[in-house]
Amino acid sequence: MKTGRFSIEQLSEGFFELFKDGSFIKMDPSRLDDLETDPSLGVYSSAIGIDPVLISDGEFNVVVDPGLGWGLDHSSSYKNTSNIITNLDIFGLRPQDIDFVILTHLHFDHAAGCTFVNADSETSLTFPNAKYLVRQDEWEFAVHQQITKSDITPGAGYKLDEFYKIAAENRFEFITHDEIEVINGIKMIKSAGHTPGHQIVKIESGGDTAYILGDLIPTEYHLNHYAMKLIDYDQIQAKKFKTLLLKQALKEDARLYFYHSLFNKTGRLAKDRHRNYVLVDEKRKF
Repeated sequence: MKTGRFSIEQLSEGFFELFKDGSFIKMDPSRLDDLETDPSLGVYSSAIGIDPVLISDGEFNVVVDPGLGWGLDHSSSYKNTSNIITNLDIFGLRPQDIDFVILTHLHFDHAAGCTFVNADSETSLTFPNAKYLVRQDEWEFAVHQQITKSDITPGAGYKLDEFYKIAAENRFEFITHDEIEVINGIKMIKSAGHTPGHQIVKIESGGDTAYILGDLIPTEYHLNHYAMKLIDYDQIQAKKFKTLLLKQALKEDARLYFYHSLFNKTGRLAKDRHRNYVLVDEKRKF
């Protein structure tokens, strides 16, 4: 998918079942064919996709939220599960080719793919040449949650054991400004709400605009409904920022990328006759 000079690709890790305790299992997508008779989905668990994003312009390669990273560790039992490295290979890229890793936040379903444990049982950086960009307040909050063992919301939480390697090697770039441009055309914007340091990514080039939304709006089903009230850290901030962002994205005719959608993973906004947001594939005619 093109946005001006940028190529934007979603690197799917597949479908997963997320349980209320925050645990994941790989899911057979055929279960989605008959949801009404499934005894678990929607009652004890939710079905989600996990889709890291690759942004390239021929000079820089940027990964946003490298995912669970299942199969990366040398002892992993998930060798047949797609992960960030196998997906990059499809586009002829190696982990060494990634210049920046942008983390919308540090929940492990978005960030665990940043590291892996090698055959010598040593923690290694998945992207050895990259800068890892995360907000300072997100890092401090995540560390505090780990130290105090006080995860305050259900769903996927923080698992930072391997992340300390990134910090020890001074590979984090901690962001303190509400907005900052990574390279010309790629901007990180603080949205907070879901976590204290949650951020989204805005791409602008050649008159085109796109947003990578993290868990601000995790799927297309969250466009018109606020279904995150039991998960978001600051509900008022999350709802406020989401409302403003959708209005802006509609005005800009921006393409949205959803991290957790099952099928409709990207699209532009329009409004139906009930004034609800809907996704469309083509650019709107103004």
